[in-house]
Amino acid sequence: MTYEFLGKTVSGPFTIPSGIVTTAPSIIQRIMRDVPAVGVITTKSIGLEPRVGNREPIYSQYAPGSFVNAVGLTNPGAYASLEALSKLDVPDDKFLLVSIFGGSVEEFVTTATLLEPVADGFELNLSCPHASGYGMAMGQDPQMVGDIIRAVKAAVSVPVIPKLTPNVADIAEIGKAAIAAGADGLCAINTVGPGYTESHGSPVLSNGVGGMSGKGVLPIALKCIRELRQITDKPIIGCGGFSSAADCKAALSAGASILGVGSALTGMDTADLQHYFETLTHDLDRGTENAETLIRYDMDMAFKAVTVVSNDAVCDDITVLTFKEQLNIQPGEYVFVWIPGVGEKPFSCLTDSPFRLAVIDVGEFTHACYNLAPGSEIYVRGPYGTPVEPPENASIMCVAGGTGLAAVYQIARDFGTNEQPATIFAGARSADRLYFLDECEAVAQVVVATDDGSAGHHGRVTEALEARLSTMTATELDTLMFYNCGPAPMIHAAEEVQRKYCKPEQVFSAIDYMTKCGVGICGACASPDGRRICMDGPFINIEPPMLPAA
Repeated sequence: MTYEFLGKTVSGPFTIPSGIVTTAPSIIQRIMRDVPAVGVITTKSIGLEPRVGNREPIYSQYAPGSFVNAVGLTNPGAYASLEALSKLDVPDDKFLLVSIFGGSVEEFVTTATLLEPVADGFELNLSCPHASGYGMAMGQDPQMVGDIIRAVKAAVSVPVIPKLTPNVADIAEIGKAAIAAGADGLCAINTVGPGYTESHGSPVLSNGVGGMSGKGVLPIALKCIRELRQITDKPIIGCGGFSSAADCKAALSAGASILGVGSALTGMDTADLQHYFETLTHDLDRGTENAETLIRYDMDMAFKAVTVVSNDAVCDDITVLTFKEQLNIQPGEYVFVWIPGVGEKPFSCLTDSPFRLAVIDVGEFTHACYNLAPGSEIYVRGPYGTPVEPPENASIMCVAGGTGLAAVYQIARDFGTNEQPATIFAGARSADRLYFLDECEAVAQVVVATDDGSAGHHGRVTEALEARLSTMTATELDTLMFYNCGPAPMIHAAEEVQRKYCKPEQVFSAIDYMTKCGVGICGACASPDGRRICMDGPFINIEPPMLPAA
């Protein structure tokens, strides 16, 4: 079945709203390839200049299926986005809706003009409820809405759709102003609020407040869509709390033309997401209700308090924190650590019983961790990620650098055997930066390499790795499963050696991508092949990049 949208025949009736999942070009390309139900591809909102956005936490759950977010319009800027989006291979049956924002009419116009060559149409983000100087304030003023739309329409030849805020007394008034100014359609709604969540006496979001989304805003979304449909016959992208076929049918009945599904994707890995949209499409076609059973209403984003027992410095910028508590963490999973007022970062657990972290002091948050005194209380959520599952009788070989040892220790511990112990290749600049080796040697064979020769092999850890692989038989090599974790240059070098001797499907790596939400929503941790490391990883096997290299 095909669907018409603003002059294009698209493959499905769905979009994923801006700022959710399809925030990186590699993810966009994968969705275009693998999810036919998503016929309209909406990008993350892009501004003229790069924005780092808000410090983590950026996403908080206030009820099952209901969330508050304050990402802060993170984006690489119009020039970098133009280069990245120009590499997309957009099928004929996909509509690329490029979302843009600005702090003035002029910024909207300049950004739209720059990005027009890669856009099938523009979404004008006039409704972000948590970014100071942008969005909602503009979208609450009919005159300003009209001025922006008229200016952008005069500057570009592709369709223009404003995304409207529900945080107004009369959304129809805003819609009328938009249509009068030449809007080719409308999108409603953006998040509601701002709202606030609290944990252990502190605001969860580093921004303090954020936009509310998910099941809790569905009645507001349906109301707004119905009111807008009464004032226009132009296409309406409806979004706001849709998760089931019943929700989608209600939105269609209210007047939606395209259905935006966003927060419902929380906690889904790539395979889950594909299955969900396929099931939701079948539900709409066949009158069934199976898709909602796939929603992660059991997603646990609550913070648990943990108490520092010891802080054991390894060197001047590496320490091992031991906590009183035990955590149930499977090999390959990770947790988020939160210090109120400072931020939140993901960590692989060095051990789960007791809970231990290895910390390298590289920034404000890790510096705060590095200086935690015994008795200090901080907070964790999770675990997250996909546990590793080596084939039965596989021979485990791990390569680790920096805090990567934390990610591979439990793999070696749990999947090595007395008859076939795992091997850990541990690399460091110098001997003083090595840690936890006695514990590793108790569960695995350990090969050390240091750049300066102060311990083990004098040279790169990948040299020691190749020296070992070069002595193994074809039969031995076929049984290997590799798990790599550490700095990106080291990981890429290890992968190159491993691919020289073994098949790509034997190699899994965890690189420290920018993981921000942990539940697959923000897309910050996009891998080159379009998977989201936080949900599909952190250990992923090698796949060809979705896009050409820069």
